[in-house]
Amino acid sequence: MRIRLDPWPVDIEDGQLGLNDFGGVLIDIETPRWAAIAARPLPERLHTVYVVDGKRRMESRVFIEDDQGTAGLGAFGAYVVGAVRLCPHGSRQAELMDVRARRVLAHAPGLRVDPCSLSPRDPHTGQLQYTPVETDSAEPLAPLHKLQSVMLQEEQLLSHGLASQVPADEMDDREALSALTLQDGTLRRGGAKYSGAVVGYVKTMQTQYLGADRIGLLSTLKPGERTPIMHLKSETGKTTRFTWYVRLCEASFYQHPMSGVMRLEMYAPEEPDFLPPIVRAVANLSGTLLCRLGSTAHKDPRAPQNLIPTAALEQAMGRAMGSPELVTRRIRAHIAQQLGREVLA
Repeated sequence: MRIRLDPWPVDIEDGQLGLNDFGGVLIDIETPRWAAIAARPLPERLHTVYVVDGKRRMESRVFIEDDQGTAGLGAFGAYVVGAVRLCPHGSRQAELMDVRARRVLAHAPGLRVDPCSLSPRDPHTGQLQYTPVETDSAEPLAPLHKLQSVMLQEEQLLSHGLASQVPADEMDDREALSALTLQDGTLRRGGAKYSGAVVGYVKTMQTQYLGADRIGLLSTLKPGERTPIMHLKSETGKTTRFTWYVRLCEASFYQHPMSGVMRLEMYAPEEPDFLPPIVRAVANLSGTLLCRLGSTAHKDPRAPQNLIPTAALEQAMGRAMGSPELVTRRIRAHIAQQLGREVLA
């Protein structure tokens, strides 16, 4: 018997590695030869990389009764989407972009809910403005799901707004890519209608897309090396992606052999008849870029997959949403004012 560790902390749900089966279709699109592809230098023309992420927080669950006598469940929630803009060659300092909290009052269907403004006693601390959004059902978890959905939509809009607006059919093998957007997590549906280079980077490996005859390559990849690009179609056929794996660092002897590996994806047509040069160009530079951006274990427990810009962005997003304790007190004070009662600490 041989036991090795999942490198991520045990308090992170599911860990970094999973063994879920993949029921869709995965076909070779770049080459039928299943072997490592070496890292390539970053092209000089690539002058800007955006790293985009989102963060959401449930602040209070609520029971709502509208003026028509209809009642249902809801929640106060906040989310932030933001980006880090950096030069991949290190010629300028990275900067945070659009890190701003947005707040929603998610409510069950059929309720008439007004915008909710929480004014503080000290005007310098600013208002908390909650915009009503209707959930998809009256289930208790529906407000959380709606908050997640709204955040992901905003994250996608930001990703594509920042991406290089170079149509895929105008790209050639000279790697003329000037800007690239890295989006934390899988790409969302509907994004294929946008142009530009947007790459989803998936930190965990919960689903095993590769068969037993191919997964061994992930263990032997050297830092910066990648697998060939494949075309992925989900089990339902509704999701299609170009995807490949990259190793960011060597796995320690006590960790599972796929530690340090990340899966990347870009939008793909339903039926691939060729590999767009822009996808190959991004895949070729991805190993070198991600090795530069990958975190280290003594600084981040989710290293190396939780990229250094992502960690900085997560901290900034947490600050933008404010102290959860203070926000909860503001919500209680608002409800107390509505009811003409004195708020309890």
